[in-house]
Amino acid sequence: MKFSALVAILAEDLEEQAIDVAKREGAGGVTILNARGIGAKEKKTFFGLTYEGSQSVLIFVLEKKLSLSVMKAISRELELVDHTRGVVFSLPLEHIVGIDTGQISQFEERLRDDI
Repeated sequence: MKFSALVAILAEDLEEQAIDVAKREGAGGVTILNARGIGAKEKKTFFGLTYEGSQSVLIFVLEKKLSLSVMKAISRELELVDHTRGVVFSLPLEHIVGIDTGQISQFEERLRDDI
């Protein structure tokens, strides 16, 4: 079974919606990191202070096929193509230790259902 790390970097207010979409698509756990980024455009200033919106980095470890499904669902439901409020990408995982065996069972069941 091949795994991917699905990474979603989103505006903080989209965090819960993205997690809900991912869980509905079959994702299990998620690691959430708080972040801030520097974009290509200048940030807004208010009395000399620069406003930088907070971002969330969501990291899911998923079976490769499920990763693509979750990525498409997040992109579609959060309208990331039309509104640049986030980016989602996946990275292949070669070696993995410590993944919950219950989650592996869920991945296997999903694969059986697809076949």
